[in-house]
Amino acid sequence: MPLYIKRFLPHFLVLLGFVVLSLAYFSPVLKGDKIFQSDILHYKGMAQQQIEYAEREGEQTYWTNSAFGGMPTYQLGAKYPHNYIKKLDLAIRFLPRPADYLLLYFIGFYILLLSLKVDFKLAAIGALAFGFSTYMIIILGVGHNSKAHAIAYMPLVLSGIILTFRKNYIWGFLLTIVALGLEIVANHYQMTYYLLLLVLVLGLAYLVDAYQKKQLTHFFKSVGLLSVAAIIAVGLNATNIMATQEYVKESTRGKSDLTIMANGQPKVAKEGLDPSYITEYSYGLAESFNLFIPKFMGGGSSEDIGKDSNMYQAYIELGASPMEAIEATRSAPMYWGDQTIVEAPAYVGAVIIFLFVLGLFLVKGRLKWWLVGGTLLSLFLSYGKNLSFLTDIFIDFVPLYNKFRAVSSIQVILELCIPILGIFALVKLFNDVQKKENKLKALKYATLITGGLALFFLIAHSVLFDFIKPGEEQYPELLVNALAEDRKSLFRSDTIRTLILVLLSASVIFYFLKEKISEKLAIIIFAVLIVFDLVSVNRVYVNTDNFVVARQVDKPYQSTSADKKILKDKTHFRVLDASREGQQKPARAAYFHNSLSGYHAAKLNRFEALLDFHIYKNNPEVLNMLNTKYVIIGDESGRVEASTRYTQPNGNAWFVSKFKVVENGDEEIRALDSLDTKSTAIIQKSIFKDFNLKEAYQIDSSASIKLVNYKPSHLKYESKSVSNGFAVFSELYYYKGWNAYIDGEFTPHLRVNYALRALPIPAGNHTIEFKFEPKVVETGSEIALGSSVLFGLLLLLGGFLQFRKKE
Repeated sequence: MPLYIKRFLPHFLVLLGFVVLSLAYFSPVLKGDKIFQSDILHYKGMAQQQIEYAEREGEQTYWTNSAFGGMPTYQLGAKYPHNYIKKLDLAIRFLPRPADYLLLYFIGFYILLLSLKVDFKLAAIGALAFGFSTYMIIILGVGHNSKAHAIAYMPLVLSGIILTFRKNYIWGFLLTIVALGLEIVANHYQMTYYLLLLVLVLGLAYLVDAYQKKQLTHFFKSVGLLSVAAIIAVGLNATNIMATQEYVKESTRGKSDLTIMANGQPKVAKEGLDPSYITEYSYGLAESFNLFIPKFMGGGSSEDIGKDSNMYQAYIELGASPMEAIEATRSAPMYWGDQTIVEAPAYVGAVIIFLFVLGLFLVKGRLKWWLVGGTLLSLFLSYGKNLSFLTDIFIDFVPLYNKFRAVSSIQVILELCIPILGIFALVKLFNDVQKKENKLKALKYATLITGGLALFFLIAHSVLFDFIKPGEEQYPELLVNALAEDRKSLFRSDTIRTLILVLLSASVIFYFLKEKISEKLAIIIFAVLIVFDLVSVNRVYVNTDNFVVARQVDKPYQSTSADKKILKDKTHFRVLDASREGQQKPARAAYFHNSLSGYHAAKLNRFEALLDFHIYKNNPEVLNMLNTKYVIIGDESGRVEASTRYTQPNGNAWFVSKFKVVENGDEEIRALDSLDTKSTAIIQKSIFKDFNLKEAYQIDSSASIKLVNYKPSHLKYESKSVSNGFAVFSELYYYKGWNAYIDGEFTPHLRVNYALRALPIPAGNHTIEFKFEPKVVETGSEIALGSSVLFGLLLLLGGFLQFRKKE
């Protein structure tokens, strides 16, 4: 057998094993079923219009009118020219979803450990520990696909950085470009930002080490190479990054011009999210222990605890029927921690935590310190408002930190660091020249710390905790007590489970050190223990029950009689879904219609203001100016209908005769309370002066303006008027891309009524067009093409230099 095949064969077999495990865990994909993910349900609704347009027209649209009155598609799966790094990503993810993401977890972490010179067998175990970590599986269950996507490429980015610092400049440089390019293409900037924080910790550890070893020249050379690699990786994703950066300033993540809130209270005008919103999902201090004991805090907010539970008996005693009682126990609120709602515990694993603690005693040097530093930084920041002094410092002073919410999700960093140090504990155990006595001492300390902690909680839990979530005191005492007892039961059983796993892990190491079992057998046992530990917890939350026939995922929404009635109307208008189903599935209406609702973390800032100040309060004039023709309502019996009696839409465009001039955004948004939008437009004084407008316009009886051709990113109107006029359009104003043309000649347009487009129109007959022509897409695509060509040349050069080196 040729040497290169012999060297590659173990890695090929490991890769094959990863493929098998990925498909085995998500086995329903083998028969064509698809996982039902709640977040993807919303995405399907939001993206349907642009998907249909691409299929019908054979081209992309970068604007959709299907949700929130209209918004760019930059964060809705838009495809850009020359985005070759995306094509590479799609080629890598060849398995059916979500098995593709699980495979990415495995491969990325495996390569990271190989780059750290870990033996392939231990690297494979580490990959299993990372990929099967409960949080990694849970986010696939609920549909946080872009988050999973970004997390999966994190280890690969670290691999490139570490190879570069280890003086493997060529392959480290090239791998960093590809890995970081893939990381960015995942389009979850929050996860990429958290990775950057970990890279800074890693860089600090290498800087200190380089200073101590007098290798600062090598350090700064590596940093220089990695900086160039980062620039090229950004260039490969230039269109997406530039478009997102442009949009975010106009979205709810940017700065608003309002200084008041909808309730009249003052609003602090600043960039970034509100601190209370950022820290809404803050990890509890005591909750940290569910990294080690899965149901330390009860598990998830909806657990199936069965007929044998105290809760079932309590419902029976309170007068519920057996059917009602069993139904209640299928979604019991077992989680009693600080967060609002939790799908499942962020369980890292008792076995891997034990190995992590062992690694604290066996592993020395910079590796341990950047892993421990990353772990502690991640844990402390995840506490959010529960460790407010640190969180406030990051929100106020660390760039971009205030752009992201759900601070508990930063725990992905510790979920990456802990398995690395855990695996290095085994590396040191099997291969290090340390004395056996030192290893036995480390084993004793690790067992006492982890086993002792589990034993302490098992003995003292009734004294330490009351197992009641704040606010539950209002429920019947019998039910609250039953819940507490069921939570205690889960706590005890999972604590015993963790204690047993710790003792089993310690026993394996003890017998290895006493030469009672071989290294190979010890590795196999640890692989089995880690997989059993994690998979047995994961299967409670993500299993075959999460899968449905493919058509339910591909077409998640079924049209109602109301939808069918609306779809018969072929004119261009908007729909407000005020039904109960619309509240539960906010993107449902967007799947079928041009909707005022939707589901997205970053809608346009100005439309958000319209929602808060007027639409949620059913201001008919605001609905009219948005051309809302139908309101979907539901009666008490659940019957849904599409009604036209709630609005008198202004149409797609209309001439107004006068202005109400105001000083600022506050006055502009409030003036919509009592405005006759059909005859009057609100405009800020600065805009009024810039366009040199008249105070009033004469509208003759024959004047008209109508939409004659509609596409999401191209609207064509025809107007006629005896005199000069001023037209308002029922489309949202977004100046970074929308251009107006009168008879083919570019004409600047302006904003009125806080959020709508408007245009002075000369007398006579004219063709008016609005085209969405985002310059950022054109510029970004050119940069992406240039970066791709540059990377191709660098890859050829790197391969040639490496070949010369071997020769």
